[in-house]
Amino acid sequence: MTGVNLMERTTVGYEKLRNYVADMLEKGLGYSRETAETGAWVLVEADARGHASHGTARVELYHNLIAKGKADPHGKPEIVHETPVSLVLSGNNGSGFSAAKMAMERTIEKARQSGTCMTTVRDSGHFGMAGVWAEMAADAGMMGVALTNTIRAAIPLFGRERLLGTNPICVAIPRGKKPHFMLDMATTTVAMGKVEVAARRGGTMPEGWFVDENGKDLCDAERALEIARLGASPYGGIVFLGGSGETLGGHKGYGLGLLVELLTAGISLGSPTFDAYSERCGICHYFQATSLDLFGDGTAIQEHVEYILEKLRSSPKAEGHERIYIHGEKEYERRLKSLEEGVYLDPATWKKLDGYADLFGMPRLEP
Repeated sequence: MTGVNLMERTTVGYEKLRNYVADMLEKGLGYSRETAETGAWVLVEADARGHASHGTARVELYHNLIAKGKADPHGKPEIVHETPVSLVLSGNNGSGFSAAKMAMERTIEKARQSGTCMTTVRDSGHFGMAGVWAEMAADAGMMGVALTNTIRAAIPLFGRERLLGTNPICVAIPRGKKPHFMLDMATTTVAMGKVEVAARRGGTMPEGWFVDENGKDLCDAERALEIARLGASPYGGIVFLGGSGETLGGHKGYGLGLLVELLTAGISLGSPTFDAYSERCGICHYFQATSLDLFGDGTAIQEHVEYILEKLRSSPKAEGHERIYIHGEKEYERRLKSLEEGVYLDPATWKKLDGYADLFGMPRLEP
């Protein structure tokens, strides 16, 4: 690269980054141009919204899976079961991006015809940030849902072995203007990608995210990655929302994570998390789109949703706080800033992209 120090690079233009990552996914990983552009959109959206855990650094995951023969860059999703209000897709071990895009587009199309549609996907791959998929339905004036199981990362309540994933839930509800209400959350205390970011940025993480093989809190993020990602032990992992006991509601977080597992892998006849990423990725998703018109005047419903949200926003603030946020607002505002000032990438992400640029014979990304 021509005279640009790693530490001098902080931001890069949204479109420039998106085009660069699309080239990397196509030339380096072998995706079709259409899939590469979809993948680049999802990854860059995550970085632009402030979620580095699901951003461009994820190229490493996809490269490793393809190199090990666990994912097929040429695999194409197909519909294997269909009714007027439901779909089941097989991702055929291809890109989770292409499977999710096809699934959500068809889900919205059927919801326009029948009012609602529920879709499951099996034998897919990592589909990026759940929010972009649920948001597609909200952009169409519908309520959207996106769920997925993931790689082994979490332990069941009172257990020791990692058997479930972080199993995120995303629900988006339109309110007549952007940003939509959008709850996008892992059912664990934190997404596994956040542990990876902590390891990249300093090696420590807050107490209460992760427990070791003996169920004790672990704050060493690098050690956590050794346990969870490198398979140093089948025991230990992220805990579900509410923690490792019932006092603060750990049974509730565990229940939410298990619910996602059953809605994705269970009803799709797909691979549960504990069987995924063995010989194939095998990740499973669930999508839903529902027209608000099923419940009456859709416009009036959106206005009423906004009335409820505004009541919360304008309520008295706790000492030391100037604003009450609604889910989705922080990410929306961060995205607007990224579009104006450039997408921030931390030094570790720049380094990863440099390494893959060299590996794939591409020029390094300039800020």
